[in-house]
Amino acid sequence: MTTEQDRTKTPEAEREVPETSATRRTQATRRGLGDPGTRGRTTIADGVVEKIAGMAARDVVGVNAMGSGISRTFGAVRDRVPGGTKSVTRGVKAEVGEVQTALDLEIVVDYGVSIIDVARAVRENVIDAVERMTGLEVVEVNIAVSDVKLPEEEEEEPEPRIQ
Repeated sequence: MTTEQDRTKTPEAEREVPETSATRRTQATRRGLGDPGTRGRTTIADGVVEKIAGMAARDVVGVNAMGSGISRTFGAVRDRVPGGTKSVTRGVKAEVGEVQTALDLEIVVDYGVSIIDVARAVRENVIDAVERMTGLEVVEVNIAVSDVKLPEEEEEEPEPRIQ
């Protein structure tokens, strides 16, 4: 049996205001994406965020390459084809919403570096670059270290660093 007082109590989650288009517009305005309801709308493709994140991750000392062994092999072949372009999105997957994004990165680190320190630096650099350039809130950056580049391994062609 419930009393009148029990019926008026609601859990905290139920009292939250549901997200509406007005709420999303306000959040987007705060994030620098403009007010989609009045003067237009800015959308950012997954590929744009992937490129930004890929470049930012490659900037970190200790990151030897991006992607798994298979994707790096196919990428090396594609890079050697005349007219082919280097894929900066290799090893990066982004899911972009209206005001937030989540990223998954797969990296290869140099032997001898602290994987934890490299992962932390990659995460910080990617979050800073994506938020600064897009205005999107980065909610997570998942990093998978798929390999360690040993000094005696055959040199593939290290990925270039932006200076």
